Amino acid sequence: MRDRLFLLVYLAAVVTATLVHAIPLLAAGLALVALLAWRRAAAVLRRALLAVLVFNLLISVSYVIVGLVRGDLAWDYLVLINLRVLLITSMTFLLIERINAFRALAFSPTLAYLLTLASTQLLTFRRLYEDMRLALVSRSLGRLGLRQLYRHGAASGSFFVDRALSSATESAQAMRSRGFFE
Repeated sequence: MRDRLFLLVYLAAVVTATLVHAIPLLAAGLALVALLAWRRAAAVLRRALLAVLVFNLLISVSYVIVGLVRGDLAWDYLVLINLRVLLITSMTFLLIERINAFRALAFSPTLAYLLTLASTQLLTFRRLYEDMRLALVSRSLGRLGLRQLYRHGAASGSFFVDRALSSATESAQAMRSRGFFE
């Protein structure tokens, strides 16, 4: 019951963070997340920053370039969207640390089944990633260059996309044959 309550509070907080357009309120929300995380605050914020860094950087740089070209750059909006993404991501990482998702979704067999499928995929991809990383290290004589790392990353990414598509197709067919979508 506790996990389900935390999940509902989290969902309400995500909706609230999405609807709030005041930077001080979003900053207060981030401070509240840090307070709730207490000793783990630095770790939660670090994980959230690392998770959104590339995406937010690309979006922010693109927004600044377009804003400068058009002459209507709104710095407050840029801060707002980045703070909102950081807040929601921090809340998500805090939730992941605090609840058991299987207990939180136990009220719905369908959601529990979908969570089981997603967890299985995640564990499989995590194992495959670790196997690929170890294979790269074991087959390298020395330290790898940036170009080799990029090539390995691209090949791994391509493999994971292909694997995800085939797994999703297979899962959808299995679920459809069992009447899941009807």
